Amino acid sequence: MLINAMGLILADHNHVHLSDLTGPRALAAMPFAGRYRIIDFILSNMVNSGIKTVGVLAETKYRSLMDHLGTGASWDLDRMTQRLFILPPFISQSVMRGSQASDLSGLLNYIENGKQEYVFIADSNIIMNESYQEIFDVHIESGADVTVLYNKDGADFGSPVVSLELDHKGKLKDLLLDAPHIATRNNFLGLSVISRQLFVNLLQSAIARGHNEFSQLRLLRMYPELDIRGFEHQGFSLRINSVASYFGASMKLLKPQFLHHLFCPERPVFTKVKNEAPAEFEEGCKVKNLLSSDGCRVRGDVSDSVFFRGVDMGRYSVVRNSIIFQDVIIQDGAVLNHVIIDKDCVVRSGVELKGQPDYPILIGKGALV
Repeated sequence: MLINAMGLILADHNHVHLSDLTGPRALAAMPFAGRYRIIDFILSNMVNSGIKTVGVLAETKYRSLMDHLGTGASWDLDRMTQRLFILPPFISQSVMRGSQASDLSGLLNYIENGKQEYVFIADSNIIMNESYQEIFDVHIESGADVTVLYNKDGADFGSPVVSLELDHKGKLKDLLLDAPHIATRNNFLGLSVISRQLFVNLLQSAIARGHNEFSQLRLLRMYPELDIRGFEHQGFSLRINSVASYFGASMKLLKPQFLHHLFCPERPVFTKVKNEAPAEFEEGCKVKNLLSSDGCRVRGDVSDSVFFRGVDMGRYSVVRNSIIFQDVIIQDGAVLNHVIIDKDCVVRSGVELKGQPDYPILIGKGALV
């Protein structure tokens, strides 16, 4: 069933920074689950829900994101009228004017030109595989101005925690960000639905008042003026709030019950296609519980780890509880445990790196270790 809505994905998150991992890329472009990016799950949710017009807004560091998304063909979003839009950064026009303020006009233009009646807005720190049909139906039935998705994981994943206090009808009556003591475990899940015309009015009002950015937190803080309702999500979801939570979320996928929640035949997850040879496991290697992608070459001893495309693991090397990004070379005899290594790195022979589950060692992009 097609949903009469357009999509808006906020590729950056003002309150989430993953150290060197988000240095060269937007949060939405973060690699995840061996061959995907975080944005793949959000885009796939929208496409599988019948949303055929999607805008992606990246304030900074959007080169990697644009390279991954391309024309949107991998998500069937390369049509003449209904397609993928890469929206200009807030700062673009204001820089030309010599102003320090950002500019919401690019976002406003995208929303104004939409033909759909509603807009789904999604943050980029939440990973799940769900249809948006149910929250859309609840939004229409309730007559609310805005309906937001939440779950009850409280502060389990660390900051940011957007606590929602709801009344007996599900209406938002208070909002707290990273409060030290909270009476509710209701935590905003990064998704909201709003009528397109109301969103246009809010953006026009923000521009007229000199506001220089948009976020869902800003929208939620308008609860005294708007009828904002909550809808509880009881399914599987992952929050990426820190390096530790990214590491923990990746390790969860090594357990079949969680992997099957995220990847199911009825709601496929689409991504950019790269035609590479299958992974090669040479004679004498030891492999246990490895999530591996195309193009990998494994000659050592690896367990409980995630390998992205093109990882080359040398003989006598040992990898445990680690996440190895694309085209990393692990030379003979290296030992890695609780490590995250960004793409294009080289780990030299004999090097030992050992972190902890809550504090994995992080190696930035292109490093020689």
